[in-house]
Amino acid sequence: MSRFWALIRRELVLALRQAGDSVAALLFFVIAASLFPFALGPGGTILARIAPGIVWVVALLAALLPLNRLFGADFEDGSLDQLMVSGLPASAVALGKIIGHWLTTGLPLLLIAGPVAIMLRMDGAAVPQLLASLVPGTMLFSLVGGMAAAITLGARGGTVLLPLIALPLMIPAVIFGAAGAIAAHPIGEFAMLFGLLSLFLPVAPLAAAGALRAAVS
Repeated sequence: MSRFWALIRRELVLALRQAGDSVAALLFFVIAASLFPFALGPGGTILARIAPGIVWVVALLAALLPLNRLFGADFEDGSLDQLMVSGLPASAVALGKIIGHWLTTGLPLLLIAGPVAIMLRMDGAAVPQLLASLVPGTMLFSLVGGMAAAITLGARGGTVLLPLIALPLMIPAVIFGAAGAIAAHPIGEFAMLFGLLSLFLPVAPLAAAGALRAAVS
C-alpha cells in the first residue's frame, strides 16, 4: 500500500514541476466558458438556463487536455517500464495515475466551476447542487479518460483516437450531470452518476492495466 501512495505522491510532485498542463486545462475551462456570453449576448435568462450544461461540457473538454501525457511522458522516458516492475499490479499503477490526474486537473476544475457558473448568470443558490454533481462527474472524466489514454498509448494518431474513445463513454455522465444540476429532486440523476462511477471504478483501471502491459511488452 505504501508503494501505491508513493506513486500518487510522485504524480503530484511531477504535476507541480510541470504545472503547464494543469494550468492550460484551467485556462481553457475559463476562456471557453467566457465565450458563451459573447455568443449569446449579455441577457441573463438564456445564460442562466444553459449554464449547467456549459460548465459540464467545458469541464469535460478541459479534463481531456492533459490526458495525452498521463502515460505518454512516462512511456517516452522509460519510467513506465520501471513502474510496471515496481511490485505494484498494473491496475494499481493505472489507478494511481488516474487519481493523480483527478487531483491535479479534476479537483481544480471543481474549485473554479462555482465562480464560472456565477459568471454565466447561474443562480448562486443552485451552484452547490452543480458542484455536487461535478464531484462524481470529474472522477468519471479521469477514470474514462485514463482508460482511453492507456488504450491509445503508443498508437499512431493516438492524440486523435483518445477523444474519439473517451467522449462517447462520457456522454451519459454529461446528460445526467447537467440534468441533476438543475433538477428539483435530483435523486435519480445522482443515482445514475454514482452508478456509472461504481461501474468504471473497477473497469477502467483493469482495462488500462491490460493496455499498459501491451504497450510496454
